[in-house]
Amino acid sequence: MLDQPSKGQPPRDSRLLNGSSENTSRITVQEVWERSTLDASQKPRYARPDQRSSRTAYKERGTLLSRGYRDDAELDQPQKQVKKVNKNVVVKKVSADVFIPSTVSVGTLARLLGVRLEKLQQKMRLSGMSEEAEYDHVLTSDYAVLLAEELGRNPIVNDEAAFDIYPPPPHPNPSILQSRPPVVTIMGHVDHGKTTLLDTLRSASVAKGEAGGITQHIGAFSVPVPVSSGSTEGPRSITFLDTPGHAAFSAMRARGAGVTDIVVLVVAADDGIMPQTKEVINLIKKDGGKVGVVVAINKVDKPGVNVDAVQKALLAEDVQLEAFGGDIPSVEVSGLTGHGLPTLVETLSAIAEMQDLRAEREGPIQGYVLESKVHKGLGPVATVLILRGSLQTGTHIISGLSQAKVRVMTDSTGATVKAAYPGMAITVSGWKSVPNAGDEVLQGTEVEVKKAIANRERKAEIEATLVDVEAINASRRQEREKRILELELGGEASKQTTPQTEEGLKELRLIIKADVSGSAEAVEGALQGIGNKEAITRVLSSGVGDVSESDVMMAKAIGGTIVGFSVKTPRAIETLAAQNGVPIISSNIIYRLMEIVKEKIIALLPVIIETRVTGEATVLQLFDIQLKAKQTKRVAGCRVTNGIIEKVRFARLVRNGTVLHEGSLDTMRILKKDVTEVRKGTECGLCFGPTFSDLQEGDVIQMYDKIEKPGIL
Repeated sequence: MLDQPSKGQPPRDSRLLNGSSENTSRITVQEVWERSTLDASQKPRYARPDQRSSRTAYKERGTLLSRGYRDDAELDQPQKQVKKVNKNVVVKKVSADVFIPSTVSVGTLARLLGVRLEKLQQKMRLSGMSEEAEYDHVLTSDYAVLLAEELGRNPIVNDEAAFDIYPPPPHPNPSILQSRPPVVTIMGHVDHGKTTLLDTLRSASVAKGEAGGITQHIGAFSVPVPVSSGSTEGPRSITFLDTPGHAAFSAMRARGAGVTDIVVLVVAADDGIMPQTKEVINLIKKDGGKVGVVVAINKVDKPGVNVDAVQKALLAEDVQLEAFGGDIPSVEVSGLTGHGLPTLVETLSAIAEMQDLRAEREGPIQGYVLESKVHKGLGPVATVLILRGSLQTGTHIISGLSQAKVRVMTDSTGATVKAAYPGMAITVSGWKSVPNAGDEVLQGTEVEVKKAIANRERKAEIEATLVDVEAINASRRQEREKRILELELGGEASKQTTPQTEEGLKELRLIIKADVSGSAEAVEGALQGIGNKEAITRVLSSGVGDVSESDVMMAKAIGGTIVGFSVKTPRAIETLAAQNGVPIISSNIIYRLMEIVKEKIIALLPVIIETRVTGEATVLQLFDIQLKAKQTKRVAGCRVTNGIIEKVRFARLVRNGTVLHEGSLDTMRILKKDVTEVRKGTECGLCFGPTFSDLQEGDVIQMYDKIEKPGIL
């Protein structure tokens, strides 16, 4: 253990070496302490980044870690600290200030620095702090500051600014806790019967009310489970999460998989392995066996289905089923008839009993927001999955940048509950703003919540400012590179780049409004991927609720389009949008929105011009005709070899396969008679006029049409 320093005294430990051998140069904690402790008249003990000259002076020699380990990312990849541009410009990433309290645990420090706990612990072990690398070991600010600097942060010791609410530490003896219901997530490809399967389990019709028969939200509800006579420890209920199967909802599926205990992979017997099925399998593999898996082969009641082929296809995707000697059970079910559902519930109960899921039923809560929306009469509401603790009415909770004093809690049936316990998914009202789906929900006092919200908002503003700074630096760097290129290549580079700069990248600016925050996130992710190097979509705002007047005014100001997903647009708002020329796209099905936005992006692309040849004539002989004032006109005597030569169409001269001139015909005659068209096999005289006279025998004159087609993404 490190001896914690008293006031004015250095830590008594010299195990931290700079280098791998005894003979190399070293720096001890004693030296670090002496160099970091400055006289009060010179500067503050913890200065701002621009005042940290002394600290950077000894940092060049070495700090806690050897010189070989300079950054968290460099543990896995070669050293690459700066990127040189044109040998004169050095690009450095702007790093934010990190506020650190006077004493901080290792787990909390990892959260403050935004790194994985394993990475921070690895750095501590490399510096000889193996005994102090436990999750709950408390560090002083001196060691926390040095670790933060090694990870490329700008640490500032400030107890007020560093305050936040964190989950309670793990229980020291989980075996004495009460068991909690397992959280089971139903996952699979779109239209494989997931919701119908759950409808039969809870005897409710959800699938009929869904737009297009496609689940577009996370549904959460509990199903009671009968306890077998021989078991007293099994779960008495199971909490089911029904995730969407559409391709656009990958983030929502990943969020469902992140809070689950057991994943039920639903595969249709008549459809087999599909893209979203593979996506779920990859999510399961990433968890590394931490989540239980059950395969439900659905729609076995359909005639002609081949269950064995589906099992072999799963085996090809490295899903080891029990039927082939693996450890993943598979159950044949039918959501329509209810066949195999009792076996599925028994299998889930057995897996949950083996996992021995336990959690505290008292104390502060820890949970996650599954979905959030604005409810008429209740305001912002959120579906919260409780993992630990007990949530009661009147409790102050925080989630991301949102806070709430719990007013009303309802379960999946709509019944009001006074207390929510681990494993329950309940709808909470009383939020001051709509929380984001996937954010962690924690409990605190009213003062603690307000203080944490203020610190989180300040941190978010700083991060947003840093993003803007990096964008500005990147833009100015490009301008410098362009000027250097112009100096090297002269005026040619300027001529080449100017048209492209003036044209610019076209944007379709979008304002998204959805019924719940999870859907808004999915719509934003789906629409942001539409576009190419010439035209892109840019989401400027994303929110929850019906389309409002402020949305129309914002869209008018930025020249944007409003996208509404499963929300209503009042008649007055539609009229206001029409008066201001603001288009509104609305639909209840996400892929229809994607199709409409794709059409609008295609309209922004430059049109593709194709040519269609309508006639060809071969030049047989050239004639020079005398005009007034001693002027001559060169006329080509031609024979039409293909199609029709029409004077009104575009004309071009082709010589040896190369187009030499494009324009229009000035004269077209047969003998001395002016004509407008000449058919195949007829001889005629053609002239391009004074603009072009470089004609030769054997040239081909083609007449063609220009056909404009929309661009291709």
